[in-house]
Amino acid sequence: IMMGKNTSSEGYFVLLGFSNWPHLEVALFVVILIFYLMTLVGNLFIIILSYLDAHLHTPMYFFLSNLSFLDLCYTTSSIPQLLVNLWGPEKTISYTGCMIQLYFVLALGTTECVLLVVMSYDRYAAVCRPLHYAVLMNPRSCHLLAAASWVSGFTDSALHSSFTFWVPLCGHRQVDHFFCEVPALLRLSCADTHENELTLLITSSIFVLTPLILILSSYSAIARAVLRMQSTAGLQRAFRTCGAHLMVVSLFFIPVICIYLQPPSGKSQDQGKFIALFYTVVTPSLNPLIYTLRNKDVRGAVRKLLGWESWGESG
Repeated sequence: IMMGKNTSSEGYFVLLGFSNWPHLEVALFVVILIFYLMTLVGNLFIIILSYLDAHLHTPMYFFLSNLSFLDLCYTTSSIPQLLVNLWGPEKTISYTGCMIQLYFVLALGTTECVLLVVMSYDRYAAVCRPLHYAVLMNPRSCHLLAAASWVSGFTDSALHSSFTFWVPLCGHRQVDHFFCEVPALLRLSCADTHENELTLLITSSIFVLTPLILILSSYSAIARAVLRMQSTAGLQRAFRTCGAHLMVVSLFFIPVICIYLQPPSGKSQDQGKFIALFYTVVTPSLNPLIYTLRNKDVRGAVRKLLGWESWGESG
């Protein structure tokens, strides 16, 4: 066991990625680079705008800024390495680099699951408890909820990462994925990994299914409250804010469930790579568009930032 462990720790891993389709690698590089740049620009835009405009200093935009920062970190933990591997013949990552990547991908993915629950609770409080909203979502509560999301994600990742890298790999180096993830690394082991797989299944259920159930419960309560509304303006506002969040939840949770909660025999490894590529590359780039495209507050903040509002009034 120690010999296998030392062999891996002193060397490197080969991230096979999309080596089975060498003719697609250039096209994938271009597409992924475009989406990555969209992610950087879109999420930085939301963070900066939420900070600069006083009208956006609300719980909703505080959590949205957290989500944007989270998406920036999440994509940066794996996409630059993927781009390097797609561009050149070398597809290696150091043992230390793989450990760091695994830790942050897991930590940030788990944090997003919890943060999306917090955001759904914010929408529930806004629609179902409007008179108590200022008390429920005061600045201290918002900071505590955000901190709890980050702490739970990084704690869960510490558990998984340590269990995964204690598994003897016996000199195997070829990881059949484009980033270091738990299932792909466990497949390299020459020992029994049933306990690791069971731990992964249990914690995935806790941090994927439980948040999803809580989100759906929040939105069922919101749906009942919305159906009782008499005001058309209130209905439209509720659908706008809640619809954007529901779309983001769907884009994140559906691929994650397909990856981590589907039996291994139910999907091919190649299919898993493309599903992972979707929620790693595409979803974080779409989140800013979904939240800002039809959002009057954001459009107003942009006009104010660019000076169009004052120019229109003077004209």
